[in-house]
Amino acid sequence: MTLRKYSAAGADRRARDSREIAHSVPVPNARLPLDILHADGQYLIINKTAGMVSQPGLGHTQDTVLNAAFGRYGHQLRTLGAKRDWGLLHRLDKPTSGAMVLALTPESYDHLRELFQARRVKKEYLALVHGRPKPGSGKIEARLVETDTGVKRVVISASGQDALTYYWTLASGDDASLVRIEIVTGRLHQIRAHMMFIGNSLVGDALYPQLRSPSAPRGGDDFNLHCRMLEFIYPQADRPSRFLAPLPKSFAAAARKLGISLPPTLSAPSENVKRP
Repeated sequence: MTLRKYSAAGADRRARDSREIAHSVPVPNARLPLDILHADGQYLIINKTAGMVSQPGLGHTQDTVLNAAFGRYGHQLRTLGAKRDWGLLHRLDKPTSGAMVLALTPESYDHLRELFQARRVKKEYLALVHGRPKPGSGKIEARLVETDTGVKRVVISASGQDALTYYWTLASGDDASLVRIEIVTGRLHQIRAHMMFIGNSLVGDALYPQLRSPSAPRGGDDFNLHCRMLEFIYPQADRPSRFLAPLPKSFAAAARKLGISLPPTLSAPSENVKRP
């Protein structure tokens, strides 16, 4: 990844252009792969591929998750309109894989949007990080503020938005660890910035590098971050439904290369449970 400096005016223009594209009806593209974990009349749960952008924007007008979803569920998603982000309830960074949910009706969108705002959607991630976090599990509370000098990122700032992350170390190699992460808030790049903040950046993350180890490989967009689980309550249901996204083979391979043995439960087939 090459980081370049741009003018504030240029950044504003690009942001405006991206907003205009996001408000346009996504171009259906059924040729794109779409790993569907679960689909019913209310929600579509997918396992996003690493390297795929979540929604159309500059440079990505026909190759995103929304384009793929419109290629299969365009009739339902059109009814939500730009006001409801065409059904998209949250986003994963381009290099991040894992579970994403799209609403298929205005009512289901509004219901889950309220749950997200009330922080009642449980999101669990797995990540490969430098070193061994100390302590092995803990809570990270550090406010984040967005900056954009050509490359959008966040920095720790007392004037930023509140951000809360929990983490647990599951396994370690000599120089890296596998951690399970739950985010209570959903800020831009929250996991990446928070893990750098405690000195355990994601392996291969050039935007949030391992500051305590200048010799560590910086890589580019090849870090391993996977949203393994989403859990939320359906409308008119009294218990949450849980959706698991299997780990990509590339994640397991990266863990082995770092000398990390994955717990057997992560290699077992995933079972998704929707409760009425």
